[in-house]
Amino acid sequence: MVLTDIHTHSTYSADGDSSLVDMVNAARAKSVRYFGISEHFDYDYTPAGLVYSDGSPAHIDAAAYFSEARALQREHNGGQFTLLAGAELGYTDDKGTQDRYLEVIKKYAPDFIVNSVHTCDGADCWFGEYFGGKDKPYAYSRYLERVLESLSAPYDYDIVAHIGYVSRNAPYADSKMRYEDFSELYDAVLSGIVSRGKILEVNTSARGAGSLFLPDTDVLIRYYELGGRKVSFGSDAHITSRICDKRAEVVSVLKSIGFGYITIPSRGEKIKVDI
Repeated sequence: MVLTDIHTHSTYSADGDSSLVDMVNAARAKSVRYFGISEHFDYDYTPAGLVYSDGSPAHIDAAAYFSEARALQREHNGGQFTLLAGAELGYTDDKGTQDRYLEVIKKYAPDFIVNSVHTCDGADCWFGEYFGGKDKPYAYSRYLERVLESLSAPYDYDIVAHIGYVSRNAPYADSKMRYEDFSELYDAVLSGIVSRGKILEVNTSARGAGSLFLPDTDVLIRYYELGGRKVSFGSDAHITSRICDKRAEVVSVLKSIGFGYITIPSRGEKIKVDI
């Protein structure tokens, strides 16, 4: 089996625990064929008035990250290993922030771009502040509306990431996000991904979400029914030990649905890796 994991982070991201060198070495030790680093560009924090613990709204040193990543590519790429230097862009409708993302893309030319929704209604959906005064149907619907909006971002992207992020740390007794409860919004999102030729990510950082991965099997089945065939695998690892975490389980479910390959985006090319 060809191993892939193209949504990971190092200490260049504010919440990363392992260095970029250690992440690359660990991926090689695990015989990963396509390994993608997708550091956080949390510029969406700025218009929402959010900051990290050190007071910084956008922690990453983009120049340092891409410089080291390109050097590691020159050192390691070839044969049975490919390192992809990507970027995870936190969506916002703020034009100034969108322009910053366009500048990053123009200046650094990431190998692939992950489109993520973290912030909604002025808060990061992982934190308790987002859920204040919201019941589950409303909180999850607002999040999915934001995901739908993000599909029309004015910059090119490859992957739509971790749909269901809002459920990871939700305070509800039943945090699971089911297709049947939000079918119209899910259909709009999934159809939008298909019509745009984008890749739907299956993300195994799902602790607390009531699922083994995000989005869950019911959503993946519906995506397939709507004609979706492009899926990627991302562990969302922020530490070496989680690289490729639960990938075998994801592949088993994808096969049972009918998917035949995982898609790897690389500088505009979409590489099919049989599963």
